[in-house]
Amino acid sequence: MKEREIEPGTPEINKKYSIVVDKKGPYLVYGHPLLKQQFIVQNEEGHSWSYRDGGEYDTRNEPTALCRCGASANKPYCDGAHLHARWDPSLTADNIPLLKDADVVDGPTLELTDNEKYCAFARFCDAYGRVWNLVEESDDPEARELAIREANYCPAGRLKAWDKDKGEFIENELAPSLVLLEDPQERCSGPLFVRGGIPVDDTEGVRYELRNRVTLCRCGASSNKPFCDGTHASVRFRDGLPGPRDGVK
Repeated sequence: MKEREIEPGTPEINKKYSIVVDKKGPYLVYGHPLLKQQFIVQNEEGHSWSYRDGGEYDTRNEPTALCRCGASANKPYCDGAHLHARWDPSLTADNIPLLKDADVVDGPTLELTDNEKYCAFARFCDAYGRVWNLVEESDDPEARELAIREANYCPAGRLKAWDKDKGEFIENELAPSLVLLEDPQERCSGPLFVRGGIPVDDTEGVRYELRNRVTLCRCGASSNKPFCDGTHASVRFRDGLPGPRDGVK
């Protein structure tokens, strides 16, 4: 079996937790990690800026089956709807390191790696000046701080900041947990945000790259499964869970 790739800046693998992607069905979650909602919160300019916690959900079943087709009537849990829903369960993502195909933006004190294929459309990259521009201005302390923050708030890990002086990626420490991401501004529900280096495999032995920040598709419509590609926004996916459905500020 191919050895698992580990993205730089990712914490050591926590063997307590794991996610197995059923090739034709749900996400099978092991280890009873915290599972909660988080709502994207806007700043005064109307851009994504932070997260606000919502409800918590039970993961005591072993495994806990979470819907990935978007059709369950018992979200976030699977109710077997994938067996008759109109969706394509194919796992189409290339299992190659995310950084391998990433573009690099070079700035005075920072570099930014950017793999747009994994964009989850959370829009933290535009909070106070676009992150790509901020990196190019990173000799200014305020611009540098904002660039690092915006890169780290990208739930998909599409964006990563590299400290040129220290020669290392700058990654927030994230406790292993799962987040049902909600996007009130777009009036839709987003992906499953997997945090803190929880390993993701499929039922046929594919071991996906271990990363600190990963977003998995919940709407069933991504073209880069199991990962989110932002399609939930265009199809207006809603999971029906409690919480605000208008912009949160």
